[in-house]
Amino acid sequence: MGKFEKGNPGKPKGAKNKINTEVRGLLQKLFDDNYQTIQKDLEILEPKDRLKFISDLLPYLLPKLQSTTHNTEIDLDSMTEEDLDKLIDRITNE
Repeated sequence: MGKFEKGNPGKPKGAKNKINTEVRGLLQKLFDDNYQTIQKDLEILEPKDRLKFISDLLPYLLPKLQSTTHNTEIDLDSMTEEDLDKLIDRITNE
């Protein structure tokens, strides 16, 4: 018997799903072709319903964004006097 390999050998890692790509394309075309009608319909909706519609539709029209985190901790002990002076100037001038 051959060696078992982990993962899906038929689809490279990170490859896009063909069906999802096609569905997104069809939804984008539907949205583009009917933009004025959709806009008129949205104007009739209550603000909360309008927001829900847009929120529900966006994942199909826009690429999914990756969340990022920013490290805001500053190691003052490792900074030079010049860097500390620049930081102080930046804080006091903003």
